[in-house]
Amino acid sequence: MTTLGLIGSGNIGGTLARLAVAAGIDVVLSNSRGPETLADLVAELGERAKAGTPEEAAAAGDIVVVTVPLKVYREVPSDPLVGKVVIDTNNYYPDRDGEFPDLAAGVATSSELLQRHLPRSRVVKAFNNIYFKHLAVLGRPADAPDRTTLPIAGDDSEAKAAATQLISALGFDTLDIGGASDSWRTQPDTPVYGAPYSASQPFWESEAAPADAETVRKAVDAAER
Repeated sequence: MTTLGLIGSGNIGGTLARLAVAAGIDVVLSNSRGPETLADLVAELGERAKAGTPEEAAAAGDIVVVTVPLKVYREVPSDPLVGKVVIDTNNYYPDRDGEFPDLAAGVATSSELLQRHLPRSRVVKAFNNIYFKHLAVLGRPADAPDRTTLPIAGDDSEAKAAATQLISALGFDTLDIGGASDSWRTQPDTPVYGAPYSASQPFWESEAAPADAETVRKAVDAAER
């Protein structure tokens, strides 16, 4: 993989861009406000980064990360993403996103909604369960004893393999927890959401702490609906 496209360049998107550039991966960033609003971030990231529209980021990326509020997921351009691996970082926050009956009833996951919107793409859930400040500092080399594990979910095994390769390059191991319908196990208010990667609670006020595969697996398995 040579280029990572980012649709959304906020806390998670900006963090992933920094990790990617540090790993020698080119990035094309975008947001809903226009490329000019990303000038400072692009300048910080250097020559491996440039800004574009969501359509341009989608077209440029060998893998594309969708990291926008769930309420606007239908605005993600579909045509430039045909055939591509799309990493979905979205979470459902009713106070922010409004009512999504299928999500509230537990009959669909946010990744399944994005997959319906992008029927010719291959969606993989990742990066949605870790606080962005912890994501920024927990990356380690592949042979490090304190390497952190992140869960992934999706219906396409080749897409999950590609996502795993990217995530490894960014400094993390992965744990495959199943299909898109299983990704509810990593959503807000589940045991694996934030907590395993923090030294204390609440996680957003805590220092980062590595979490190995066993720790993450136990937290995923403890999720209840």
